[in-house]
Amino acid sequence: MNILDKILSHSCVWEKLKNEKSPIVLYGTGNGADSVLDIFEKLNIKASAVCASDGFVRKRTFRGFEVMSIRSAKESFENPLFCLSFASSIEYVMENIKALDPLVPVVPVFGKDYIDRDFLLNNKEKITSAYNLLEDEKSKEVFENIITFEFTGELSYLLKAESSRQEALCDLLKLTDKEYYADLGAYRGDTIEELVSLCGGFEKAYAFEPDKKTFLKLKENTKNFENLSLFPYALWSEDTTLKFSGGGGRQSTLSAEGYEVEAVALDSVLGSKKLTYIKADVEGAEKKALEGMSRILKEQKPKLNISAYHRSADIFELILQIHSINPDYKIYLRHHPYIPAWDTNIYCM
Repeated sequence: MNILDKILSHSCVWEKLKNEKSPIVLYGTGNGADSVLDIFEKLNIKASAVCASDGFVRKRTFRGFEVMSIRSAKESFENPLFCLSFASSIEYVMENIKALDPLVPVVPVFGKDYIDRDFLLNNKEKITSAYNLLEDEKSKEVFENIITFEFTGELSYLLKAESSRQEALCDLLKLTDKEYYADLGAYRGDTIEELVSLCGGFEKAYAFEPDKKTFLKLKENTKNFENLSLFPYALWSEDTTLKFSGGGGRQSTLSAEGYEVEAVALDSVLGSKKLTYIKADVEGAEKKALEGMSRILKEQKPKLNISAYHRSADIFELILQIHSINPDYKIYLRHHPYIPAWDTNIYCM
């Protein structure tokens, strides 16, 4: 049985929800819950309530529902089916989620495509090709488990895919304090600090962060690092000006509305510089960023750490894109503790 047939042998989360007889209770409010409820309306899935953790209930409504606590939901409904609709990497929050064991109808961070039976069948060749390009069995297991999780909504598949960031950076990529490092989507400097903590530092680093508020925090948090250059630019396939929706958070992103930011191709900014390691977490613009660094990838073949979870197709399309740019790359996939499948990354060397 090939990879796609194995995944399709399971029940789809959206099909299960359409046929569910028990009361469906959405756990979480915010953008994720909005997106889930939008798909519910499209598929004629009826939610009975919306709940939040005790500290986040307060007296408020969300999409016409009075937000209740998990305890109240359990008391108000007989055998409710909880559906997770927010994301977290905070350990105690993830433990609470695991204890509740909700169904997880996954919606993408960006784009409108969600993983259902039609999505998988329409991308059959790409999924199979990307799977076959993966270098080791662990990567293939992660690939299968992540897509199976997003197709079924069953949390157990996601948990089987987990491994530590240290394993990826230190054991797999074997990063050292001699790296010439480009951090694309540096946020407040957390990934720079992580590289220093796990790998001892860097020889030279270039950090890019387009969000105005976050860039100021990046400057403050990294002021004591030597050999670090900061750039307030977004990454793209070419040098241009784009709109940016920024609010100082992790999901600030390129969009149709917002203020103008300078966007650059990495080839044009750092193409003449030595690079041994590139990390890209650019909120759904990974495809364009890879296009803009294709010369560096061909000529220098730096180690790569590319986020592969912002769009539903990223997990296979970005693998195929990297291979098309430089077929000499050995391509791996790892997922680090996060619910749902955020922090799923492609690692290349």
